[in-house]
Amino acid sequence: MIKQMLFILSLVVTLVAFGYTTRRIISFFKLTRPAFFIRDFGKRLRITLKVAIGQSKIFRRPVIGLMHALVFWGFLVILFGSIEMIIDGVARTERILTVLGPLYDVIIACSDLFAAVILVAIVAFLFRRIFMHIKRFTGMEMTHWSHVDANISLLLILLLMVSLLGMNTFYIAHNRAMTHEIEGFFPVSSFLADRFSMLSNETLYTLHEINWWTHILMVFFFANYLPYSKHFHVFMSVPNVFLSNLDPIGKLKTMEQITGAVVQMMNPETAYADVPGSEDEVMERFGILDVEDATWKNYFDSLSCTQCGRCTSVCPANITGKKLSPRKIMMDLRTRMKEKGPGMIKLGKQYTDQKSLIRDYITEEELWACTTCNACVQECPININQPSLIVDMRRYLVMEESAGPAELNQIFSNIENNGAPWQLSQEDRMVWAENLQMNGTKVDVPLMAERFAGGQIPEYLLWVGSAGAFDDRYKKVTSAFVKILTHLGINYAVLGTEESSTGDVARRAGNEMLFQMQAIMNIELLAGYEVKKILTCDPHAYNTFKNEYPDFGGKLDVMHHTQFLNRLIEAGKLSLESEALRGKIVTFHDPCYLGRANGEYNAPRRIIETMPVTFVEMPRNKSFALCCGAGGGQMFKEAEKGDREVFVERTEEALNTGADIIATACPYCMVMITDGLKYANREDEIRNLDIAELVALSLNL
Repeated sequence: MIKQMLFILSLVVTLVAFGYTTRRIISFFKLTRPAFFIRDFGKRLRITLKVAIGQSKIFRRPVIGLMHALVFWGFLVILFGSIEMIIDGVARTERILTVLGPLYDVIIACSDLFAAVILVAIVAFLFRRIFMHIKRFTGMEMTHWSHVDANISLLLILLLMVSLLGMNTFYIAHNRAMTHEIEGFFPVSSFLADRFSMLSNETLYTLHEINWWTHILMVFFFANYLPYSKHFHVFMSVPNVFLSNLDPIGKLKTMEQITGAVVQMMNPETAYADVPGSEDEVMERFGILDVEDATWKNYFDSLSCTQCGRCTSVCPANITGKKLSPRKIMMDLRTRMKEKGPGMIKLGKQYTDQKSLIRDYITEEELWACTTCNACVQECPININQPSLIVDMRRYLVMEESAGPAELNQIFSNIENNGAPWQLSQEDRMVWAENLQMNGTKVDVPLMAERFAGGQIPEYLLWVGSAGAFDDRYKKVTSAFVKILTHLGINYAVLGTEESSTGDVARRAGNEMLFQMQAIMNIELLAGYEVKKILTCDPHAYNTFKNEYPDFGGKLDVMHHTQFLNRLIEAGKLSLESEALRGKIVTFHDPCYLGRANGEYNAPRRIIETMPVTFVEMPRNKSFALCCGAGGGQMFKEAEKGDREVFVERTEEALNTGADIIATACPYCMVMITDGLKYANREDEIRNLDIAELVALSLNL
């Protein structure tokens, strides 16, 4: 009876303490903004089973990933035993769940095995943290307490496993000595029990009780320690995966609060009843300045962050010595809420402590170093989206304070006035095609306006893009692809001087209003020409048309030129066995907005593999590929201070493959890799060619 009362008292104290913490965290959530409606429960369940339960993303690092997965799966099984202990403690029973019969034996056996596996894994984790000096465990955000907290959590888990095995071991040894029946099957503890058979019954019973109480009290303590520890993800990671943003990772959230204003400004006489944000509403602050501007999902992400550093270890800015650390961004949000939240709860959201998330925690330098390559999102084992938070803070700087880098402000002005990031006239968008020839014959590039006026609707609109029209190097890619289309007799046309920037650069640099203006204008233009299918050589345009324009009614069938060419090869309409490239060694650099953002890795590789060349991969390829350093507006501004430039890092990796040709499939990547070759003084030896140029060479065009 005394044991029962003590147990119930311990349980009540545990629940009261946990309830207080839970209530406090919920009150912080109430301070945040809405994020999205939770729907598509079937899809969410599948993602949870794959990513959270199946630990699919943790296996991107197979060895250490397996160890982490075993610990996670072990905890799930051992949780069964903890529930049984709580029931036994309250009801004065012993191993009450034996009513499950043979299933009980299976669960207990797995629990016993996993306890040993977890114990070994935790010892290995402690050794790695204390002695191996793993780089991703360090960083300016990883304070002394961060390391102490990690070690405390691991030691607590270690003690939990030791006490669990001890409890089972002395339970078996005591029951054997008393010739009592042993409930359950214990493959590890049975072996250990043989080592203690010489002890007296009283000693074995005492040791069992000590381990029983140690284990359950440690469970209670650990449950209340976790919310204040980096290991809060033990509770939060599975629900965070379930609450994942289901949009493609290349899509940024549309700021509905300004959509109505943009539509009304551009079309004052047109009613857009189906456009989000078109009705009168109270205007909130644009973007994120402080924690109250963040969404509940942003805050959920920050609480779920395991601080494992996988995101930071693959961040191109961090790799090249810049201050940005995606892990720090999430940790700062959590810390800031802990600091400011209590004041806002007492005094309301108007409370200020004269500090803010931007500048006092996260510097502008960190925010502008991000290339929005989404490597951090790809790597995070629990589906945290760090770039969305970074872009929202950029949105505040640009739209509320006009505090973006001067170079980007000039880009915004150019897009507004010229429809392109450069200060070049929109009337010059077709200059690239004026002297275009194929095999000595002039190529006439069809214009959509002329075709449409003649009653013809081309099957495809070729979206040339600003780089394809104005960048001297990428004009050659546009020309090569047009020659291919002409050679194959594809029914297409271009917008010519009517084409304007998709707004991708503006959006990722924080100017959401300018992006929406460009999007709505382009969608109206495309609808007027009844465009259904778009081809483009620009992955950024591809991503924008495919994932972001549908929010404004622009639902189009979009193909990147590598996908289109690969489809023709698979259909037997295109053969690339020419001698022009025979014997060449080719490597391929994955564009972030074709690969990670949209999952297209195979099309460009299949095209290369059909050529008589030797294809070699860089060490970091496909979803592991390093960004070229141009995305997120980086190509149009000076890079933040660091040890080296991202494009230098990536070009060196490509050169180390021994390739004669570095193939790309993106105008930004083309510029950066070309600059990398010049930096290495290798531009005369190594060629940087787009996939379209490789195909054109193979066709002798």
